[in-house]
Amino acid sequence: MTLYYRDDTVRVTSEVIQANGHSVPVAHVAYVWHARGPGSARTRGRLAGRGVLIFLFSIPPLVAMICVLSLAYSAQDRGEWKLAALILAVCVVGALALFPFLELPLYWLDRSYERGSKVQELWVQYQGQEIMLIRSSDALRFGQIYRAVQRAIEQHSPEG
Repeated sequence: MTLYYRDDTVRVTSEVIQANGHSVPVAHVAYVWHARGPGSARTRGRLAGRGVLIFLFSIPPLVAMICVLSLAYSAQDRGEWKLAALILAVCVVGALALFPFLELPLYWLDRSYERGSKVQELWVQYQGQEIMLIRSSDALRFGQIYRAVQRAIEQHSPEG
């Protein structure tokens, strides 16, 4: 028996698929497919969080750029280039000092894309019935499970 995937609620082997209380022998699975299910509060929260992170990463640099251009324009009129250069240097040093702290929000943004913003459902046709085995909003986990089920069925089929 080959183990293709296992976590707290799902186990896929070369003989059986166990998920959320269902136990389906691989030999009796006629067809496997996935579908997009209705969204959930979790997926809408991910989209909102992603929007907030993108807003936080795009608006402050834009405002800073406008301020620097405004400062350079006003310094040109007054001839106060030393003050403009000093403020610009302070801004650059401040931005470089804050750069390492961007790692965590960028990780959150990257992880939100890994987890996905849609709910996926894994369905099988077993003994003439359509059974939904898994419903998940975690795209990475769902993809791993779906691929494990595909491998189990491919290895069990007479052509595989």
